[in-house]
Amino acid sequence: MSQRDIIAIGGSLGAVEAVKNLFRDLPPGIDATILIVIHVGTVGNNYLADIFDEEASIPVTMARDGEKLKRGHAYVAPADHHLLVMGNHIRLGRGPRENMARPAIDPLFRSIAVSHGSRTVAVVLTGLLNDGAAGLADVKRCGGVTVVQNPREATAPQMPLEALKTGYVDYIIPLEELGNLLKKLTKEEAGQSNEIPEGLLFEVEIALGYKTGIKKNAKIADVVPLSCPACGGVLSQLKIGLPLRFRCQTGHAYTAETLINVKEGAVDEALRVALRMIEERVFLCEKMAEDARRSDRHAAAKIAEERMQEYKDYADLLRRTLLGKNY
Repeated sequence: MSQRDIIAIGGSLGAVEAVKNLFRDLPPGIDATILIVIHVGTVGNNYLADIFDEEASIPVTMARDGEKLKRGHAYVAPADHHLLVMGNHIRLGRGPRENMARPAIDPLFRSIAVSHGSRTVAVVLTGLLNDGAAGLADVKRCGGVTVVQNPREATAPQMPLEALKTGYVDYIIPLEELGNLLKKLTKEEAGQSNEIPEGLLFEVEIALGYKTGIKKNAKIADVVPLSCPACGGVLSQLKIGLPLRFRCQTGHAYTAETLINVKEGAVDEALRVALRMIEERVFLCEKMAEDARRSDRHAAAKIAEERMQEYKDYADLLRRTLLGKNY
């Protein structure tokens, strides 16, 4: 029986310090490959591997496409690339963003679940929103072990809390105890892998940049009356379990939590644009009324003033919507 030898770690806000602390506490001689995704944006400087390498007792390097996995070695996702595992090799994908992020945590977790099943350990650390929750559930469905940092001590507890909501978490643990737990888990027999859920490999291929489309999406998702914030395409709701997720035909993916946050931002922006346009109309009507009064066109001035007041009322309503009752 094989042992657990693949550890994947994901986080965002506060995760750099968390991973540094983990490497300080990690017992030497861990017989596993460690893969790390932290949200760094598209123009990150790729210094994370060097930062972690200074703290770690094992080598930590930036992941390279096609590199063979080594035990006793840690790999960090580079900026603007999904970090994936295919068989015993690293793959870097420029597929669509997931939860507005690339690198994203879910694709890494999903890929190790497909490639290594019960040999995997997935860890969600401190962070915002809920990237990692869906991938964590996929790891558990495929027979792996799932770990979440205790939200009470996390710099940003939302990501651990959202992972817990899936109901697929084996361990909730303080950061200071995580290193010993990982060492313990890698010494245990992995057990039997479960059957890979339908559509999981397809989602890994999307992260790599493989072509998607209506017919392929229809196998794993049902079309819903929502549009993708990134490309405007039609969204489909994924059929596989928790958490609730959506994908567009291009491949952009969102949990419901991320999607509603993005949509709220779009609504706020649209309201502010509308407010600006209405305030411009107030200004124009005021100028038209002044011009009419100067030329003794009192009826025209009255009409312009009435329109100005109507627009002012609209503007006040929008301000209250945007800024609250006491603006």
